[in-house]
Amino acid sequence: MTRRFRPHNLRSVSHGARRLVPARGACKEVDHRREQPMPKGNPTGAMGTPPPENYERYFVPAIGKPLAHDLLRIAALRPGERVLDVGCGTGIVTRLAAREVGPDGTTVGVDVHPGMLAVARSVTPPASRIEWREADAEALPLDDASFDVVLCQMSLQFVEDRRKALGEMHRALVPGGRILLDLPGPATPQFAALAECVGRHIMPEGKGFVERVFSLHAPAAVEALLVEAAFRDVEVHSTVRPLSVPAPREFLWQYVSSTPLAAPLSGADSKVLDAFEADVLEAWEPFARPDGMALNQPMVFARAFK
Repeated sequence: MTRRFRPHNLRSVSHGARRLVPARGACKEVDHRREQPMPKGNPTGAMGTPPPENYERYFVPAIGKPLAHDLLRIAALRPGERVLDVGCGTGIVTRLAAREVGPDGTTVGVDVHPGMLAVARSVTPPASRIEWREADAEALPLDDASFDVVLCQMSLQFVEDRRKALGEMHRALVPGGRILLDLPGPATPQFAALAECVGRHIMPEGKGFVERVFSLHAPAAVEALLVEAAFRDVEVHSTVRPLSVPAPREFLWQYVSSTPLAAPLSGADSKVLDAFEADVLEAWEPFARPDGMALNQPMVFARAFK
């Protein structure tokens, strides 16, 4: 049976949906890039910027950063620890972790996407002692037993051979070291509707991408992967994370322009895009509110030891 855990510094409070409340003294991230509004008019204007830059500009503040704080509260990093962030993207978890471990610690961010790493480097303060490495999670170019902690935020579901990737993370940890994962899913009604509309209006493969984002969320499946990779004392915690995102139309184009969906959408006919947008916004209308849109995202957090 999957073991459920609720760390002492991650509390749930009922406000209709379960809410994670930041612990006192939780780490804070300072934005190094001014937020810019989504272009007006033809939504394809949002596609003029490379997806990694849009990911950092739009996705990270709304979704990536709040979930990074949650993951790091569970990780409870200590000064001087050596931390590896696998599938680091544009580096929000890596940067926050570097602050936690301090100048005596080591922080390495690894990602297979050079564009993501380029943005990570560009938004990282020069004084930060972070090493960025381009590598596949299934073949980490790192020495055995060289890290105290491995972090992996919303990335494992995209890896082709998840068992092999977790085996590599296990190899990189010192005996007694710990791994922390978070994974989104199942899909909220908003993302389920988005997947259906992408598949119907744009391309079937686009629906597959959205579905893959939420393809690994069953606690028992996450536990089994960690156990098969030789981790011990596996603990899994499911929760619903309330997120406050921009208004439906704004969030729609911010999200798709931050993902691989940007390419097929940028090449679509304007009438197709109009129909796509209209159907998505109709499905999202019940979740709209004056200050944006409510997104209650189910999440799975896992912690285990070598």
